[in-house]
Amino acid sequence: MRELFEGRFRLHLIHPYPTLDPEEEARAKPWLDQLAKFLRENVDAEAIDRDAKIPPHVIKGLAELGCFGIKIPREYGGLGFSQTVYNRAVALAATVESSIGVLLSAHQSIGVPQPLKLFGTPEQKKRYLPRLAKGAISAFALTEADVGSDPARLAATATLTPDGQAYILNGEKLWCTNGTIAEIIAVMAKTGPKAISAFIVEAGWPGVEVVHRLFFMGLKGIENAVIRFTNVRVPKENLLWQEGKGLKLALVTLNTGRLTVPASATAAAKMCLDIARRFSQERVQWGQPVGKHDAVAQMLGWMAAVTYAMEAVSELAGLMADQARFDIRLEAAMAKMWNTERGWEMVDKTMQIRGGRGYEPAASQGLRGEKGEPVERLMRDFRINLIFEGSSEIMRLFIAREAVDTHLKVAGALVDPKAPIGAKIPALLRTALYYAAWYPAKWIGWGWWPRYSGLGPVAKHRRYVNRTSRRLARALFHAIVRFGPKLEKRQAVLARLVEIGAELFAMSAACARAQALHTSKKPEERAQGESATYLADVFCQIARRRIAERFDRLFDNDDVAVYQAAQRVMANELTWLEEGTGGKWR
Repeated sequence: MRELFEGRFRLHLIHPYPTLDPEEEARAKPWLDQLAKFLRENVDAEAIDRDAKIPPHVIKGLAELGCFGIKIPREYGGLGFSQTVYNRAVALAATVESSIGVLLSAHQSIGVPQPLKLFGTPEQKKRYLPRLAKGAISAFALTEADVGSDPARLAATATLTPDGQAYILNGEKLWCTNGTIAEIIAVMAKTGPKAISAFIVEAGWPGVEVVHRLFFMGLKGIENAVIRFTNVRVPKENLLWQEGKGLKLALVTLNTGRLTVPASATAAAKMCLDIARRFSQERVQWGQPVGKHDAVAQMLGWMAAVTYAMEAVSELAGLMADQARFDIRLEAAMAKMWNTERGWEMVDKTMQIRGGRGYEPAASQGLRGEKGEPVERLMRDFRINLIFEGSSEIMRLFIAREAVDTHLKVAGALVDPKAPIGAKIPALLRTALYYAAWYPAKWIGWGWWPRYSGLGPVAKHRRYVNRTSRRLARALFHAIVRFGPKLEKRQAVLARLVEIGAELFAMSAACARAQALHTSKKPEERAQGESATYLADVFCQIARRRIAERFDRLFDNDDVAVYQAAQRVMANELTWLEEGTGGKWR
């Protein structure tokens, strides 16, 4: 991703398309089949949604299958699978019942196992990983009532005791998924004015209290809690990594931790495509299936092409994480943002295609003698994906900050308002010399035929990505020059640049996967090659139009007018628009 924003299309980074280790794939397939069989035979999704509870026998069965230790190394009693296999397992569970996917993901992606595996001491790993692998459920406690995306406001504290043997933990944490049933919790707390540290806390210790179980629009079965810590004595041995490294630990953990979200979104998209396809075939209006009518066909065709691209993006991000030679911060954030937003559109289109049968709960459909399709529940369950583990807006800001980082490093003191004039002059000279070479290079480059012609029918889209990445780099530079330090406040402009980058990434993944299937040594994959190439082509046509729209509106837009309208709303100048309602919610 960083390369695309800098105007360099490094095809070799994703071509050939990464693959799963054959030995692991052979070991994972029967286990995934076993998991799928267990879920089909033991999970009543409608009952979990109705009763707001995952039954104990389901959790016990998942533990016996090893689902709480999917990525935990085998030496500690886990299954020792890769991120890719883990993504597939969580996605499989989520399509049967979304709360189960969240249970497993919150335990392993952001709960104790992942940071412990990355940053724990050998003693901590020996003590906790075997318990976690066997089914001791974990939770993650960072968010507070006044702390969401800005952890600097953290109020929870951990104070070192006079003898230096323990920390005294105090504070209250909000929205702790698995919190009501967790045995072990990863807790973030301040250990100094600007220092945030991470601790392993046992739920059974004195002073740990589950204050409330929380409930939501969807994901009815998740065990989410407010947890209060009152003078909890935490042994110093339970400090994760080092004092002051808690925030970095959380961010590094989330780099791979959030990858289950795009994988689950892909699985939901597949489910939507299946529901929409069958309805479009079976529902007849005006003498033919509704899928033959252009209004529905446009939605159905879009769904097929985008589902293919979503799978290419999520698989690529997971496989890149497994290779451990990439810094995947941007790819993980991009996959999370792009797949969840496209996934929400998938759910919305499925609802629209099914009409009243989409809006009606599956149980109600069953009472009328029809086969119930859980589109209404899927919509409620899916919406949170655009919010948790980094909202779409935060993902855009994070990616944008990383995208401009190279330019900020080049400019140095030139853009530092605190730098003295003596530092700014040499910085100006260095910057001028750098861009004298850099900028012309972004206009020069061959992104036309016959480049990539040996890479199959989608080569034309790879050429487009090549030349558009340079256009993106120029546009980013133009935005920096145009707005200067104020660019960070022009979040709508930055968002468009990020969205262009996301579409280019998705195009690259779609084309790479199509080529991989087309040339695969596996007959079953090679049989999908032609249709995958076709879907990649359709998707790239869609993506190119989205990119063109964002370039068109990059600087010619209504951002200032809309921002000013928002400030008038903030100043209570337009409250008359709110009149004429019952006002009971105030």
